[in-house]
Amino acid sequence: MSAFEEYRDELQHFEQMFGRERGRLAVSLDRLTNALVLVGQHGVYCTSRRNPAVPAMDIRIVAQELAHAKELVQSVMEELRQAKEDAR
Repeated sequence: MSAFEEYRDELQHFEQMFGRERGRLAVSLDRLTNALVLVGQHGVYCTSRRNPAVPAMDIRIVAQELAHAKELVQSVMEELRQAKEDAR
């Protein structure tokens, strides 16, 4: 099942609120946030052998990549919002 099928209702809701592009980005942000939460939960059980107080290195890398992707998507959403306001 594609993302467009699986998240059809959510996409329709956010596309109606924000427009097509920003709506899809908003749903993408939700998916990234959910992935960060799941990785964080997994990190509780998969700890580093050297330092059991922190998640394993691969978990930290995945969390960092997801956080960076989320930051980039947020910046695009902000730029689209600003461009829309400037056009008025």
